[in-house]
Amino acid sequence: MSPWTAFALVAVAGAVLAAASALGVRAAGGHPRMARRLAGAREARVGALLDRTDGGGRPVRVTGRIRCRDPLLIGADRLVAYHRDVEVLLERIGWRSVERLREARSFDLWDHDGSLTMDPARVAEPLITIPSVWRGRAAELQEPHASAARQLEERHGVTAIAARSTIRTVNVTDRLLVLARVTLPPSGGVVLEPPEGGYLVTSLALDDAMRLLGGRRRLMAGSVLGIGIGLLMALGGIVAAIVAAALGG
Repeated sequence: MSPWTAFALVAVAGAVLAAASALGVRAAGGHPRMARRLAGAREARVGALLDRTDGGGRPVRVTGRIRCRDPLLIGADRLVAYHRDVEVLLERIGWRSVERLREARSFDLWDHDGSLTMDPARVAEPLITIPSVWRGRAAELQEPHASAARQLEERHGVTAIAARSTIRTVNVTDRLLVLARVTLPPSGGVVLEPPEGGYLVTSLALDDAMRLLGGRRRLMAGSVLGIGIGLLMALGGIVAAIVAAALGG
């Protein structure tokens, strides 16, 4: 085997390792980019933002409580955001969605020094809250999810063997951390605008939010390490292969 071929194989192996590790990050259920953005922002109270004379710049992590005149009434809960995802596991295909429900109400984020209006319909997903998760057999689904699952079975010619439902909510009693951009419109006042990708919203303390966004820690840590090693192998292999080819190896 020539040196050029050996280095090319190293590059290919590195690319495969990086790709497999990226799948591991997804399987770990983590959101490292969201975690970096939330943790890296400067924290500010609502009242402190009302005194700002400059807008733009980096997003800030705003803290405050919720005030909503017309909350969603779901069971005994009074909510400003309700996200429900129902999926079924199809044989040989994987998970497919049968429902993606998003309901929200505008609300004021406030503290004792003032308030700012927010529209949770412009939030990034997922909501950084403790989810309520149900898992069971596809046959346990009720309408309208049962009909949607049957339609998927007929369309793909396979059987749905499992189902799951994930619900994330923001309650009017929650204290929030919100990643947002501060803008000063020409009409006056201060406005919270969503940064690229939408507001990041959590009802958890920052440390708890970081743990939730980290997913399954061991798998996440190993996958991130694998991505780094794989990229180094791929880059090193490519450079070495080019050098070997130039030298006639």
